[in-house]
Amino acid sequence: MNAAPPFAKHLASNDKKTRDKAVKALTTFLSDDAHEPIAKSDMDKLWKGIFYCFWMSDKPLVQQALATDLAELLLNISSTTSALAFLQCFWETIAREWNGIDRLRIDKYYMLVRRFVNATFRLLARAEWEKSMCDSHNDMLTRQGGPLCPTDIRVPTSLAYHVADIFLEELDKSLASAVSEPPAAPLATLLVPFFTLAAQTPSSTTYNRVQAEVFTPLFAALSSTDDDAPPDLKRSRLDLDTQNRKYHVLAVNACFEQPAEGKTAGVIVKKRLLRQIFMVASEPETRDSNRRKLYALFKEAEDDVGEEG
Repeated sequence: MNAAPPFAKHLASNDKKTRDKAVKALTTFLSDDAHEPIAKSDMDKLWKGIFYCFWMSDKPLVQQALATDLAELLLNISSTTSALAFLQCFWETIAREWNGIDRLRIDKYYMLVRRFVNATFRLLARAEWEKSMCDSHNDMLTRQGGPLCPTDIRVPTSLAYHVADIFLEELDKSLASAVSEPPAAPLATLLVPFFTLAAQTPSSTTYNRVQAEVFTPLFAALSSTDDDAPPDLKRSRLDLDTQNRKYHVLAVNACFEQPAEGKTAGVIVKKRLLRQIFMVASEPETRDSNRRKLYALFKEAEDDVGEEG
């Protein structure tokens, strides 16, 4: 595949007009089903160009527009498999280059990651949360070099923290923004990277971040669902922005593992996720210190379920 290297060169140009034309050309190219899949070596070159294209965007509105345009490239690729290959190279590039991003640019890269996480959820929803696609996504997050890999010391912890911080928020937003109602989001599948990270990370700070930003607020949201409320009321309650209504759209549009079975009551999903956490805690690969914390989380949340019941 010879198309990617010229794109990379123009994307990394010092001239903004050249970069803008390259982004438009790349959008057209990726949306064309006629071309062959991009070879890995060319994809690496392409993403190096994209990374520095974003690096040189220097005004807030320009940065926001470019971040959105780049993330939407995922949705312009009609093949979900090809889109995930594009996404994998995004994560490899971000993880590799993260420590070299200076403090004046880091906020815009936080934004770029947020945009890609949101677009990824919309991509997977478009594929009706097909399990093999979700599994591929989970693998790219947790493999060596992935942003949520629990054992790769080369991956910056601040990147893992950021993904944990925005994961539920962007999943909730992606479901709320859907034009047509997507299949129920399979939480047991989507949370696999965080189960793995919580079980195997050697960092207590990382474990605490995952529990505080993913598990605890999700369980609170699942506990606060009101299945008798009409759909428009469910969605409008997001605007209240109170702790007990946080991630409400997600909570009422979720299932445990099988999207085809439809939405499941929040308290039932919560109970099943707690059993999943108990199983993860019991696995031999789980670090002893993390095992104790997961068991404690299970017991505390299970007691809450009992009170709710």
